[in-house]
Amino acid sequence: MVPYAGWEMPVRYDGVIAEHLAVRGTAGAFDVSHMGQIETVGPGALDLLSRLCTNDIGAIPIGGAQYTLLLRDDGGVLDDLFSYRLEAERYLTVTNAANHESDLAWFRRHASGFDAEAIDRAADYAMIAVQGPLAREIVQAIASAPLPERMTIAVRTIDGAEMLVAGTGYTGEDGVELLLAPADAPAVWDALIRRGAKPAGLAARDTLRTEACYHLYGNDLETGRGPIEAGLGWCCRAAGGYIGAESVAAVRAAGPSELLVPFVIQGRGAARPGDQVIGGGVVTSGTFSPTLDVGIGMAYLPAAAAVVGNEFEIDVRGKHRRARVQKRPLLKV
Repeated sequence: MVPYAGWEMPVRYDGVIAEHLAVRGTAGAFDVSHMGQIETVGPGALDLLSRLCTNDIGAIPIGGAQYTLLLRDDGGVLDDLFSYRLEAERYLTVTNAANHESDLAWFRRHASGFDAEAIDRAADYAMIAVQGPLAREIVQAIASAPLPERMTIAVRTIDGAEMLVAGTGYTGEDGVELLLAPADAPAVWDALIRRGAKPAGLAARDTLRTEACYHLYGNDLETGRGPIEAGLGWCCRAAGGYIGAESVAAVRAAGPSELLVPFVIQGRGAARPGDQVIGGGVVTSGTFSPTLDVGIGMAYLPAAAAVVGNEFEIDVRGKHRRARVQKRPLLKV
């Protein structure tokens, strides 16, 4: 257990590799109750979220989900988010734990002039992610109705407890995320484990998401860089209208000076966040991949070097390790 953003978080249960491979082979359960939630309600909810978020919030159908970003005026990334449209004028946005309070303040600061309210719901939800090839089968066995499809959300009763079930996740595998009352979470967790989901901690979550090339805020995303550099221009609507849109458009037109790329270490060893790239660049995510049996990661490289197949060297604790730029994702499941 380690402290994180005011929580005591499980890093591992009985081993990172075993937990990682369980998610890739069968199913794992992650306690992600540290994630924050903001509910945006009212006739102006869509307009407010469209101003705050980079993606096309208006395209989310009722019961739909969308990945999006929160930016500063200069285009720096404040957070990456998932927004769910629960009703016509009611949205639930999931924030990163360390950013929740600042995200909430940002929502409320910009709500002035919109007929909408941003409500802190972080204390109202525990959150369990069930991920892997058998994840849906395990949850479905104790569900009241068919589970929502990928990138949708619906109310379901799981093991006798009513909750929101979302077809989203952070591992590259299929599965669901359960948002439920904290009092109901222990019994539901136990039911999932009894049916075969393996408890998995933050360390396995990190190796899994790195294989899938999913960004981690604070590593691959931060206020000093924008979405285009991070390869997230696809979730920044071309029409603009959101905070930071002008800066994003300028970088898109001029071309970024650096780009985030996935890489694989050639030979032994693994790079870690903060390791410097020889000749310019920095590793933002780095680990050993239990599935691929090799060191992997993501790094910001000068744009000219960020080409698939290009090789470069990383200073790993005083040793130079050769790496090769790969296509994303590093692992297709």
